[in-house]
Amino acid sequence: MMTDFDVVIAGGGLNGPALALALADAGLTVAVVDARPADARAGDAFDGRAYALALASQRLLAALGLWRDLADKAQEIRRVEATQGAPGDGPGPFGLHFDGAEIEEGRLGYMLEDRFLYRALLAAMRDRVTHLPGVSVTAQQVEGATIRVALSDGRDLRARLLVGADGRQSGVAERAGIRRTGRDYGQIALVAAVDHALPHHGTAHQYFMPTGPLAILPLPGNRSSIVWSEAAAQARAIIALPDAEFLAALRPRFGDFLGEIRLAGPRFSYPLNLTLAERYVDARLALVGDAAHGVHPVAGQGLNLGLRDVAALAEVLVAARRRGEDIGAELVLARYQDWRRPDATALALGMDGVNTLFSNVNPLLRAAREIGMGLVDALPPLRRGFMRQAAGLSLHPMPRLLTGRRL
Repeated sequence: MMTDFDVVIAGGGLNGPALALALADAGLTVAVVDARPADARAGDAFDGRAYALALASQRLLAALGLWRDLADKAQEIRRVEATQGAPGDGPGPFGLHFDGAEIEEGRLGYMLEDRFLYRALLAAMRDRVTHLPGVSVTAQQVEGATIRVALSDGRDLRARLLVGADGRQSGVAERAGIRRTGRDYGQIALVAAVDHALPHHGTAHQYFMPTGPLAILPLPGNRSSIVWSEAAAQARAIIALPDAEFLAALRPRFGDFLGEIRLAGPRFSYPLNLTLAERYVDARLALVGDAAHGVHPVAGQGLNLGLRDVAALAEVLVAARRRGEDIGAELVLARYQDWRRPDATALALGMDGVNTLFSNVNPLLRAAREIGMGLVDALPPLRRGFMRQAAGLSLHPMPRLLTGRRL
């Protein structure tokens, strides 16, 4: 049996379903091949995993019809405080202070838990997309004006286009011979959530420590998500600690500005690296999200970069379809790559540079960093420019979905 679709998407995390919904809303037939079972992340229990959504990403979710049910579960990010310091020393004397009140939108973004976002995407796909959970893509072969996609359960699909949304170890990219460049950071990210005694007032904190940055990100109530990047050897030792000792290691870095803290869920960890695909497209194939660019979490832009890909690729494909073009044609896919690759590469290398600049104990660099942050903070136009860029509002051209408009 061969089933035909306009687009087959390998990867059922977040970017794959978001792209599927955008395309389906415009009339394309789409299948999402999802290696995980349908209920793998759809439970009700809080597990601490959350995302910092830029304003542009929130608008994309609104355009897909999802934000109405997500809004009351999200926490506004009203301010961002970025400083450097060392465990037990507290923040340095200079830093960056971003206040959403300085831009017309009044906020910088939102924090949203993984369980709510994934569940909303899953529910929306039921009526609009063919979702194939518990199977994976095992082979792909271009056959004239289509691409044949073999699945692990023995089925074959045929499509005009195959999209790899299958992460940093993308099998879709590997089978297409797309090479990757990058490097290992020698850091591991420790991810958890904490309850704290005092309110966070919607403020996100980014502390640049010598061994890696620590982000404290506001969640609804007196709760925050932490993304703690630590040198790999030290991180492995911390991972092995019982909860009480883990908190004892965290407290000197976290500080006491939110009062007493305690763990609010399980802990996660993952190694950090930079990985960039040499190209985003191939014959009847395109890559989005981590399959195209895996970045350091220092600015919380990983998912936002992926949703920028989703918005751009969806717009290119829908426009081509309406003009009567073949959506898998080389010239069509080149428009997507030309739109997204420069922006994503610049952001990835920028985050790489920030992590390299701050993850060291060089006293001269520390002084230069303090002066640089102080200068940026003292110049309102420059500060507002940084805020708009972080919120995803400075892209040019801006994909329609990132402005909240449907295709």
